Amino acid sequence: GRMGDAQVTISNLRVVEIRPETNELVVKGAVPGARHGLLLIKSVAD
Repeated sequence: GRMGDAQVTISNLRVVEIRPETNELVVKGAVPGARHGLLLIKSVAD
């Protein structure tokens, strides 16, 4: 459903590719939020 303006935490996403020339990160999985919105990505220890 819709999350509105709430903060949502999603786990089990995979980084597929890093493109440093365009500052892009390709992620596999369902990423919440609107198109062109801000996304905060944190690394977690395995």
